[in-house]
Formats: sequence, C-alpha cells, structure tokens
Amino acid sequence: MGIFRTKSVEDAIATTDEPEHRLKKTLGAWDLTVFGVGVVIGTGIFVLTGEAAGTRAGPAVTLSFVIAGVVCALAALCYAEFASTVPVAGSAYTFSYASLGEVVAWIIGWDLILELALGAATVAVGWSSYAADLLSQTLGLHVPDWLYSTEPSPTQPNLIAAAVILLLTAVLCVGTKTSARVNAVVVAIKLTVVAVVIVAGLFFVKVSNWSPFVPPTGSRGAVSTPPDPSLWQDLGVPLGTFGLGGVLTAAALVFFAFIGFDIVATAAEETKNPQRDVPRGIFGSLAICTVLYVLVSLVVTGMVKYDQISVEAPLANAFRAVGADVVATLISVGSVVGLLTVMMVLMLGQNRVLFAMARDRLIPSWFSKVDGRTGVPLRITAVTGVVVAVVAAVTPISDLAEMVNIGTLFAFVLVSVGVVVLRRTRPDLPRAFRMPWVPVLPIVSAVLALVLMGFLPGLSWIRLGIWMLLGLAVYFAYGYRKSRLARRG
Repeated sequence: MGIFRTKSVEDAIATTDEPEHRLKKTLGAWDLTVFGVGVVIGTGIFVLTGEAAGTRAGPAVTLSFVIAGVVCALAALCYAEFASTVPVAGSAYTFSYASLGEVVAWIIGWDLILELALGAATVAVGWSSYAADLLSQTLGLHVPDWLYSTEPSPTQPNLIAAAVILLLTAVLCVGTKTSARVNAVVVAIKLTVVAVVIVAGLFFVKVSNWSPFVPPTGSRGAVSTPPDPSLWQDLGVPLGTFGLGGVLTAAALVFFAFIGFDIVATAAEETKNPQRDVPRGIFGSLAICTVLYVLVSLVVTGMVKYDQISVEAPLANAFRAVGADVVATLISVGSVVGLLTVMMVLMLGQNRVLFAMARDRLIPSWFSKVDGRTGVPLRITAVTGVVVAVVAAVTPISDLAEMVNIGTLFAFVLVSVGVVVLRRTRPDLPRAFRMPWVPVLPIVSAVLALVLMGFLPGLSWIRLGIWMLLGLAVYFAYGYRKSRLARRG
C-alpha cells in the first residue's frame, strides 16, 4: 500500500461511531448556510474591494468577483458530491484520503493550515486595527501601544488580536450548536450593514464613474505602487495592471473573499442529514455571498472613481467622501462585528480537520478525544486557539493573503481530481448529490484553479513549496509509521 494507501469510505464512516470520537449531530441546512455566510462575508467585502478596484481592475472588479465565484461554484460541486458521499469531518483532507491516498490526504491537511489557521490569525490582526480605529473615531480612546501593534513582533505583540482569538476559542469549546447561534446573531448584524451599504450607496452612484468599465492596461490607479507581479508575469506573460489581465489578477486577489465556503463540508459529521443539507449549505452560502459582493462592488465603484478609491477602507471612506458619516461609522461597526464570525468559523474548520487527522493517527490521537458533555474535541480546539493567538500576537502578516489564497486553490485542485478518481474506483458508492458532466467539469474546475494560482506572486509558490516540504518531513517522521492504516498493514 505504501504512501498511497487509501482509507475506504466505509472505514471513514465507521470511525465516526467510536464513542470517544463521536461528534454530536446538531446542525441543519440553515445552520450550515449561516456558517458559510458568516465566514465568507468579511475582509473581502470591507477591504479587498478597494484594493482590487483601485490597483488592478477598476469598475470591472465586479467581473473579477463573478470569475472568482464561478471557480468556487465548480469546486463547490465537487465538495457537495464528496460531502454527500463521505459525511465525515475533515472536508478535503477526508475526501483525499478516500480517493487519492494517505500522503495526498496529509498534504491537503497540512495545506489547509495555510487557509484556516493562518487565515484566522490574519483576520485577527486586521480586526484589531478596525477595533482600534473605531474606538479612536467614535469614543476618542487611544489603545495603548503595549496592547496593540499594526506590525506585531515578539517585542511588541498585538495582544488585542490574541485576546479575540482566545475569546472565540472559548465560544467554540462550549459546543457547536452554541457557536452556530452566536454566528447567526453576528451574521444578521453583518448582513444588515451590507444591505445599508447597498441601498444607501445607490443614492450616491454616478454612472460616469463606471466609465471606462475596464480601464486600459497600464492606467494609473489609486496608488502609485504597482502590485507584485504574478507567476504568469514572472514567466514572461505580459499582463500588467488593468485591462483583461488586471481583471484576472483581481479575481485571484478577491478569491480571498470567498475563502471559507468549503468549511461547510468540515461540519458534515455534525449535520443531522448531511447528504441533503451539506450541498444546500454550500450552494446557499456561495450564492448569497456572490450576489452581495457583486452589488457592493458596483456601488462603491459607482460612488467613487476607481483612481480615487481608498485602498485601506473603501466602503467607509466612500461614504465619508459624500458626507454620509453616519453610514461610514455603521460600516466600521459592521466590520468589527462581522469579522468575529470569520475568525470563529475559520478556527472551527481548522479544529475539525486536525481532529480528523488525529483520529486517523497521522498526528497524536490524544487530540481526537471528544468531550462527552459538549460533543466538542476540546483538546484540539484549545491547542489550536492558543497557537493561532500566539501567531496573531507576534507575527507581521503582510503577505499572508496570497499564502491563504494559494493554499485554498491547491485544495480545490486536489478535490476536483479526487471526484474523478473516486467515480472510477468506487462507482458503487451511493451518492446523494452527483456532480454533472464528470469528468469534464471537475477537470475544468482543477484547470481554472491552477490558472488563478498563476495570477498570484511567484514568491507565494516558493513559500507553498517550502511549507509542503516541511509537511512531508513531519509526515515521514511520524504519520507514515503511526497512522491507523500503517498499523493494519
């Protein structure tokens, strides 16, 4: 069997009934949809719209969101088929274990740390900046330097970022259903703010600001410093800023805004009817978020000319520019509140991936113990929370958006390929949801994900390679010898 030994779907499902590893089934389609919306509507809608429009695509950032949404939709079809076939915690990790083999499953689990744990730390640092700015603007309170730093380091940590991570970890330890309720309340506040932005912004839209809709290549945007060149440019493909290349480059950037919809699949094992509800949760959250992103990007680029748009706080500053300071303050509050669920659901997804890996003994099985009262893997939840808090407190995270993006796209590639493999190797499995036009659509999904990866800086690829090599070293030092399948062999 070796490194490509696979864990059968039957074995994967059987492990979910082991008493010490059994998660409580408390979630329905609505809970999953709200989880998806809670994690997706966040940094992308409040921040990335400005950078993508002002430095890469202009008003055509709307098309960039559509392109990113289409890539996610194709990947969502793959996730939906896998989740309805293998309703087990772990998402892409578990799917890969059942189709592509143990070493690939390890690689994807290790890769998901980039998306989930580092993503949560990145959002925590961003959240601390929003919170400090809001306190300063509304209450005139200055956060002491010993509590907060925009460039955290071991000598000047960002304790606010660490504190919010630990607070959300405590919420996750109480139970998944409680986390879902907290998430639902925050999502309601967040969606209300987004609705206000769209409705109020329509009164200030000037159609002339949408012309040219696709600025010509080489146009000067909101900042004079051009974005880092993508891998395609490093390979000699002339893309530049704005034009069609700018639209595609912006799609790779705003892809960060969609990160998290796949976390719905990590909760499959805690869902009452996963075969029906997980696909509904995935597609429902993705559809809602795509529509909102498109509408918000149209409003903000209609309110402010793309070459004058604020990169740091596009929505709030757009309303300040037209004298609507009350709406601008509401947006700042919405940003601070809304990012809480992004961090919480990212950590929930990370906990479930690591829980699945521990249950398979690719990492120490001690982490997979489930608390009998709460139905939560408390050990891995607590450890993950502390680690993410430390990373957020002491690490400058200026380049992590690209790292999170490339990690997620890489997961999409492997899941897309896995659908084709499992259809060929196990055509007998019952599939409550079947992806249409296999193998054509999964191949298209994998290719499009690779194309978007090419629009990320070449340095991101180098970092991904280094991270993967480190992960393989850990796997061969521990997981290869200790896993359940190794003991059976």
